Amino acid sequence: MKFVKFAVAGAAAAGLALVALSTVPTFAKEDTVMVGGAPMYPSKNIIQNAVNSKDHTTLVAAVKAAGLVDTLSGKGPFTVFAPTNDAFAKLPAGTVDTLLKPENKGQLTQVLTYHVVPGRITANDLMDMIKKGGGKATLKTVEGAELTFEMKDGAIWVWDGKGDAAKITIKNVMQSNGVIHVIDTVLLPS
Repeated sequence: MKFVKFAVAGAAAAGLALVALSTVPTFAKEDTVMVGGAPMYPSKNIIQNAVNSKDHTTLVAAVKAAGLVDTLSGKGPFTVFAPTNDAFAKLPAGTVDTLLKPENKGQLTQVLTYHVVPGRITANDLMDMIKKGGGKATLKTVEGAELTFEMKDGAIWVWDGKGDAAKITIKNVMQSNGVIHVIDTVLLPS
């Protein structure tokens, strides 16, 4: 009879252990977007993600040179229109090198903050604003000037103060402190 009690007690303990193991909380995998060969994690901030993108090394260098790392690591929320390395390469020869010089920090900061809008604005938000605006929407940047948005060929396009257009190539890269939309052209205030 003692053997039966031990067998039953052992089976009960094994059953409880199995139940305990099966109820250990599992953590949901983050819904990431790949940018520049790296996953962008919604639990990380704009800077923590951007430094991993091979397509944004020029932008990251510029943000560091302008002293904006702490700002873009902060609470936000921010919407960043992030030009790729190829976008920077479209600028006239020597432009990036000139902007990265310490004596041009003010101008660099102006260009970079022209790519940032306060708040968390998704692609759906932009499309709603464009629809409500009769085909166009404008947003004021942190720099102080405006960007204009339109839909064209199924994509969202951004026009800068000089009349140049950038296409959003990757949208809704969610961050803990905002959202990034990757663009194919550097935007310049007028």
